[in-house]
Amino acid sequence: MNDGTEVWRGGVNSWECDEMGHMNTRFYVARCMEGISVLFALAGLPGCFASGATVTAEVDEMHIRFHREAQAAAPLYLVAGFSRLGGHDAEIVALLRHDADGAVAATLRVALHACTPSGDAIAWPADFSRKAADLLMKVPPEARPRSVKAGPAPSFDGISALASHRRIALGSVGMADCDAFGRMLPQKFIGTVADGIRGLMAPLRALVAQHAEAVPQRFGGAVLEFRIVHLGQPRIGDCFEVRSAFTGADTKTLSVEHWMVDPVDGQVWGYMESVAVVFDLDRRKIVGITQTATDALRPLMLA
Repeated sequence: MNDGTEVWRGGVNSWECDEMGHMNTRFYVARCMEGISVLFALAGLPGCFASGATVTAEVDEMHIRFHREAQAAAPLYLVAGFSRLGGHDAEIVALLRHDADGAVAATLRVALHACTPSGDAIAWPADFSRKAADLLMKVPPEARPRSVKAGPAPSFDGISALASHRRIALGSVGMADCDAFGRMLPQKFIGTVADGIRGLMAPLRALVAQHAEAVPQRFGGAVLEFRIVHLGQPRIGDCFEVRSAFTGADTKTLSVEHWMVDPVDGQVWGYMESVAVVFDLDRRKIVGITQTATDALRPLMLA
């Protein structure tokens, strides 16, 4: 076990930042996936996400915690390693750090499995398993789940079960959303949620701000933690919608769940939990949720 191997280095572009002034969540996942490609190359599977690969991998689940903002022009680097190796699957832990002082910007944990480009499950090549064993990494405490659930995703009884959820996104998977095999990239789900979530969250943020002990002049939102479970593998041309619901609150955070499904046949593509906060844009601090705000929020929670 080691403290991780550097697998990516770069920075935050201004066009990667959202209206809150920090890097959007989809780009954390994009950086992680780029680093995973390097990690696999170091473990003896170079080009495993390239069009000519015979062995590749699919992401099953991802857990993300955000620890410190990454704003435009911030230099960053990513260290990663295998936290578990199975015959057909693996788990990876990655830490995105600020280059200036090494502070952790985000931690990411990824569970994936070996497969062919067409999606058939296979075993890892023996040479890969040997080399990957030299890239094992302990899971640091800050990378462990804090507020999201563990275990299987909730059961899904069809799209009618989402009648109380709000549609926040609708579209189809385009070429730019896919890898070399036509599979939807993991960052598409989280990016679609980021694009569509404002309609659901804006009234909740307003209630929190209105009833805050110190009412912020300007406020927005930020996410502290995600759990993403991939339950299907959309490809180019597949349709999707995302339905979301506000599920709970405590003194600091708002919990939301998201389902990505095919709006035509109800095929479920993915499930996501997010833990968000209301963010004071001037003080760059979390706005606390008072009891009065909680009482106002309660009627808007999913029953």
